[in-house]
Amino acid sequence: MQGTEYFASSAKNKFQTPRKLAKREKVTSPNQLWQMDVKYGYITGTGRFFFQLSAIAVFDRSIVGYHIGLSATAKDACRVLINALKKRGLAPGMKLPVIRTDNGSQFISKLFKETCNTWDIEHERIPVKTPNINAYIESFHAILEDECYKRNEFADFAEVYQIVSEYIDYYNNRRRHSSINYLAPNEFYKSITNGQITGHEMVA
Repeated sequence: MQGTEYFASSAKNKFQTPRKLAKREKVTSPNQLWQMDVKYGYITGTGRFFFQLSAIAVFDRSIVGYHIGLSATAKDACRVLINALKKRGLAPGMKLPVIRTDNGSQFISKLFKETCNTWDIEHERIPVKTPNINAYIESFHAILEDECYKRNEFADFAEVYQIVSEYIDYYNNRRRHSSINYLAPNEFYKSITNGQITGHEMVA
């Protein structure tokens, strides 16, 4: 059952990982620091808003997971996080990324805390009114707004899901970034993990 696969109750939590206040630190490898955030867009055809919750791997800029829906709940945030970890072959007991978020309701929830505790994930939250400390996911969402949301008048939610999903595939696999050797994020990540190239130390 999905609830037991993804989210353990606090009574079953093996770990009690404390939250900490985020501050800038050196990032030297993939899967060291991930950032998560929520943004919203507008469906012109229905007059409704939709929500997107995204997770970015800071070192390689890959969008490792996302949720698109008419709401974005704590359960959605947990599912995005766990699916992203599994996609990268990460599991409890391994060295897992630090997860950095703002203080949105999804991230201050009991469920998100328990999920991080169960997986022994360090969760840090940025101080209020400091989006610059979550700059990489903020930057991605700004790019997404300019290159996808603003260029489309969505007729319905199905169109939102199709177009945004196609854009994320483009972003991950074909859109080149000057800061990662003019490669697309997934290409850069694969080249790093295969030992073909070395990345540059950064502060995030």
